[in-house]
Amino acid sequence: MRASTALALAIGFATGTALAHSDDHDGKKAAAKPISSEEHAFGREGNPKKATRTVAIDMSDEMRFMPAEISVTQGETVKFVVANKGQILHEMVIGTEKELLAHAELMKKHPGMEHDEPYMAHVKAGGKEQITWQFTKPGTFSFACLIPGHYEAGMKGRIVVAAKK
Repeated sequence: MRASTALALAIGFATGTALAHSDDHDGKKAAAKPISSEEHAFGREGNPKKATRTVAIDMSDEMRFMPAEISVTQGETVKFVVANKGQILHEMVIGTEKELLAHAELMKKHPGMEHDEPYMAHVKAGGKEQITWQFTKPGTFSFACLIPGHYEAGMKGRIVVAAKK
């Protein structure tokens, strides 16, 4: 009974998680989704047409982001163009340090999770993806690759959001 209960819970959890993620990363995008108005501790999805600047982020198999630190101003909408220069799958996930650590632990338990949240880019080797994000609150936030082992190897960075004057 215990094993079947654990299996049912795992399947239910994985199904719920899968609904929050997608594997549409082969360059063929489905119909554009409306921009989410959901507010997070680190901001909200931005409108690509209203991006005030574009920041290129490179990911490598050396488990590093380049650049690893980005400075923005509160209210700024940034389009991140995330390029995987490596030979293996990488991702960029924006969040608070606490949220990223919790998600990294979840990824260890469910390594096949695929991402479709507006603050995540799951990028195949040699590929590019975009994240457009509006930083609505000042503070220091993080970004990381949460594929098991990558975060622990140092694949993380930070975003410093200066208060609007």
